[in-house]
Amino acid sequence: MTIEQYIAYIRDVRRYSPRTQALYREALEGFAQWAEMSGQAGHDVMADLIGHLIPSRLREYEAHLMERGLKPRTVHLHMSALSGYCNFLVKEGELKSNPVRGVKRPKMEKRLPEYYTEKSMEEYLAASAHAAGQEELAILQSLKPGDRLASELYNRRLRRLIVSLLYATGIRRAELIGLQRKQLDRERKTLRVRGKGDKMREIPLIASVLEEILLYLQAAKSMVGEGTPESPLLITEKGNPLYPEYVDRAVKAELDGYGITGRKSPHVLRHSLATALLDEGADLNAIKQMLGHSSLAATEVYTHNSIERLKAQYMNAHPRAKNEESHD
Repeated sequence: MTIEQYIAYIRDVRRYSPRTQALYREALEGFAQWAEMSGQAGHDVMADLIGHLIPSRLREYEAHLMERGLKPRTVHLHMSALSGYCNFLVKEGELKSNPVRGVKRPKMEKRLPEYYTEKSMEEYLAASAHAAGQEELAILQSLKPGDRLASELYNRRLRRLIVSLLYATGIRRAELIGLQRKQLDRERKTLRVRGKGDKMREIPLIASVLEEILLYLQAAKSMVGEGTPESPLLITEKGNPLYPEYVDRAVKAELDGYGITGRKSPHVLRHSLATALLDEGADLNAIKQMLGHSSLAATEVYTHNSIERLKAQYMNAHPRAKNEESHD
């Protein structure tokens, strides 16, 4: 089974995001090139590649990646791609077992998820609220599509909604892009989201976010006309679906414009919601379900943010901690 067949499998069956597909393809092709350059390649490229999928050769490849100066996290990504490919070959009867499981991975430094504070996000939402209101919608609807001011008002409304939705629901960038209008339930105030592995989950919407979506849909209608239930929920001013770079730029432009510091990305908004929910006492399993995590371990990482903040407050406030610092 070729690398191309595996990429088709994770695209069509496993429903991996385009970014993951690209990363896995790059990792697997890198391994194939290394195998070919090792001097053991023959005429049957695939058979030769499978011949390299043994623990000893995989350890050599891992060492090769480390010698190139790749970070442990990147090496983990390469090995994960190889592991997924080997699982696919086992499924297709090309391998008896997954040899990557016998390879020890390099230790990774634990990184706490970045997040924006509740205060900074509330300040942003309050400051940008005018862009999402009825008044600007009325102005936009009075203009002709293609008018410069109409485009400016529409794009500002769209950027604001992108940030609002990501922060209010914690959905992933790919999930946001894939939303269709029929996935919005106005009566029940919920959003049905198609996540990893084609799994559907339902996320509640607070009233203000639902209202913002409905006002945005009116703006979209005035720009490009009526959509269908299968139409993307969010579209560009020309009626095209959003794409990853568009969402990234929208988040950066919005948060830059309101003075929020730190890295600005859709994923940090997702982390910010999870951290805020945990701080407010939300059940960890409920957060797991909302975020679409496959295991509780992925959700538990957010507890470390709370613990680290608690430790910092403790060291600043506890009398004995302050006394010990003055004696250092």
